[in-house]
Amino acid sequence: MWRNLLLQSMLLLDTIQVVPEYIVITGCDSGFGHALAKYLDQKGFRIIAACLSKEGSQELLANTSLSLQTVELDLTDPGSIDKAVEFVRAETEGLYGLVNNAGRSIPMPPTDWMQLDDFYKTLDVNLMGLIGITLKLLPLLKKNKGRIVNVSSVLGRLAFLGGGYCVSKWGVEAFSDTLRRDMHHFGVKVSIIEPGFFKTGVTNIGDIERDLQRLWNQLTPEAKDSYGKKYFLDCKYLRLQRLSMRRLCDPDVSKVTKCMEHALTAKYPRTRYGVGWDAKLLWLPLSYAPTFLSDAILRMLFPVPAGDSNPAKRYQIDV
Repeated sequence: MWRNLLLQSMLLLDTIQVVPEYIVITGCDSGFGHALAKYLDQKGFRIIAACLSKEGSQELLANTSLSLQTVELDLTDPGSIDKAVEFVRAETEGLYGLVNNAGRSIPMPPTDWMQLDDFYKTLDVNLMGLIGITLKLLPLLKKNKGRIVNVSSVLGRLAFLGGGYCVSKWGVEAFSDTLRRDMHHFGVKVSIIEPGFFKTGVTNIGDIERDLQRLWNQLTPEAKDSYGKKYFLDCKYLRLQRLSMRRLCDPDVSKVTKCMEHALTAKYPRTRYGVGWDAKLLWLPLSYAPTFLSDAILRMLFPVPAGDSNPAKRYQIDV
C-alpha cells in the first residue's frame, strides 16, 4: 500500500500540466526534429518548426495542424538566424521551449584526411549555430522561465570518429553545462539529449560513403600510402561503416522524441538523457572506462593502416 502511494506521489511530482505555448524546434526537415514537431503538434503545443529548405517546410505543413508554423533557418548564416528570431518575436507572446536539434555529421574520416574548412562545415551548424540562436532567444526564454533542450550525442561523451562531429558535440555538452548553471538563477532549465545511433539523415550510409570517397580522392600520394589501398579502396573502412550502421541504427526515433518531451514537460527534467540500447549498454559505459581499455576496444573496431607496423604496441595509460 505504502509503496503504491509513494509511486503515485513520484509520478505526480515528475509531471506538470503544460499550457500549450510556443516551442521552437530547429532541424525539422527530417529526423528527430521532424518527428518531434509532428508529435508535439498532435499534443496541442504551438510549434514553430525551423527548416533549412522550402521543401521541408511544405512537407511538414501538409501533415500537421493549422497552428504549426514554419520558418526557414540556415544556422551557418547570421542573417538567417536574425530573420528567424524576428519571426519568433513577432508571432509569440511567450516562448516556452527551444529544442536545438539541427545538425550534420559528415565529414567523418580519419583526422588527417581533412582540411580546416571541413571542420568548419560541421562546427558552424552543430555548435556555433546552436549557440547563436540560443543567445538570440534567451531573453524570451528567461522571461517565461522556459526550457532549452540541446541535442548532443553519445559521441559527445566518447570521441572515436574523426572530423568535426565529435568536436562539435563535446562543445554542445560544455555549452549546455555552463548555460544550465547560468540560467538556474532565472528558472530556465537546460537538458541534453545524447542519442546513440538512430536511422536518420545523419547516419545515411550513402552520404557518408560519398563524402569518404571525396576525401580519399583529395589525399596526397604519401597520405594514401600511409593508410594503404586495403584500408579504403578494398573497402575495409567502408565495410565497417556499413556493418555499424546496419547493426547499431535503431529505426524507432520515438525513443528520442519521448525524451525530448519529458525534458520539455516534466517538473524535474533530467540533465542528460542517454537514448538507445547502444548508448546505454556500450558507448556510455565505455566512456567511463580507463582510457587504455576504451582505446583497445575501439581500435578493435577499426581497420589498421598500413603504416602501423606494430598494432599490438602498448597503449598510453592514465596517471
